[in-house]
Amino acid sequence: MGETIVNLVGLMITASLVNNVVLSQFLGLCPFLGVSKKTDTALGMGGACIFVITLASLVCSLIYKFILDPLDLSYLKTIVFILVIAMLVQFVEMILKKYIVSLYQALGVYLPLITTNCAVLGVALNNVTDGYYENPLTSTLVGFATAVGFTIAIVILAGLREKMEYNDIPAPFKGMPLVLLTSGLMAIAFTGFSALK
Repeated sequence: MGETIVNLVGLMITASLVNNVVLSQFLGLCPFLGVSKKTDTALGMGGACIFVITLASLVCSLIYKFILDPLDLSYLKTIVFILVIAMLVQFVEMILKKYIVSLYQALGVYLPLITTNCAVLGVALNNVTDGYYENPLTSTLVGFATAVGFTIAIVILAGLREKMEYNDIPAPFKGMPLVLLTSGLMAIAFTGFSALK
């Protein structure tokens, strides 16, 4: 039992920090770059992604384990996973629109883009490829940890962007060039976590 918990914790650290979905796998860059102007908006996007990725990991692993794999329909996994993710995002969008209107408006077009966020689909497909779907709990924990890693990265970038907004920056580096440079430096910094493997 203790060894299993240690393995799960190691798996979660690897999923969130070592193999960070944004900074080492380069998935989900659109919302990472687009919603990271303000820390509170980045936290909201991170929370929405945590909910969607965690639930998508659970539902997709169950569908794959009990329906697609036994019926030899694994070639349909991408289409089925996209449909599941789209339904979950619509659910999140309805909740935010009804209860947290300010966050709904702040996320704007990026909220529906979670549906096409390759990080969400990538986690579901990686869970199948890596065999985590065999244990839905493991699949869900990996999804949760990956989403937490996404949230950590986007909040750090948002904090840096807020600080850099008031700095004297040369004209060619203003805007997206500086954001891309900062993201690259963050990716290099996150490689330091590879020693935790």
